[in-house]
Amino acid sequence: MESPLIDLKDISYSYEQTKALDHISLTVREGDFLAIIGPNGSGKSTLLKIMLGLLKPTSGTVELFGVDSKQFKQREWIGYVSQKSNSFNSGFPATVEEVVIGGLAKKAGLFKRIPRDAKKLANDALTSVGMAAFAKRRISELSGGQQQRVFIARALVARPKVLILDEPTVGIDHENVQAFYNMLAHLNHDHDITMILVTHDMGSVSDRITHVACLNQTIHFHGFKEKFETMSDEQLEAWHGHSVRKIHHNGGDSQHA
Repeated sequence: MESPLIDLKDISYSYEQTKALDHISLTVREGDFLAIIGPNGSGKSTLLKIMLGLLKPTSGTVELFGVDSKQFKQREWIGYVSQKSNSFNSGFPATVEEVVIGGLAKKAGLFKRIPRDAKKLANDALTSVGMAAFAKRRISELSGGQQQRVFIARALVARPKVLILDEPTVGIDHENVQAFYNMLAHLNHDHDITMILVTHDMGSVSDRITHVACLNQTIHFHGFKEKFETMSDEQLEAWHGHSVRKIHHNGGDSQHA
């Protein structure tokens, strides 16, 4: 079996005296579409930062594509999309194409030129998320859902093998959420991009994911979606701390457990 793309082994992390993650072991393999769920304050953002190499764990090891994270150089292989509404100035005077081309800076590296075919790469990335027709539009003119697609294109332009998304539907109206998740499934299935998604919206995304990780300082469950669906209400509440939204297949809707 090939090495996992991301392999966390017995990871712990503390902010001063407060433990955020406690002995986390988690693997992500090529082709996975992993949903990470957990209550507020459960360590989800900390876990993502460790995957991205932005934080060094207090203990444990991180391997990326079979290489120790400290020696891993191909950071462009891992794309990241944050919660747009918390990080973007909607009045920013740039075109969609310019925003996406900016994503090549990570691949080019410091003091290196953006590649000559940057516009083609940007167009390919925008096409993959259904936004090529908006290339010359100002980013500020787009809806929340359209902007988030552009940010995904920005992450895709460097041709990552893994795409990490932190609550990507924040700021997207309910009517467009299903189309957004369909687009993510298309990238996963048709473009062979491994997906890691932090979400509270398990009901809407459940038909697209392959794996689930339940996080609350430690991993309470990590496995195939089908096994997660067999967990009892009592098991779910034990790790989450209160009732949670359990997957319920009925046209993508969900219900409280």
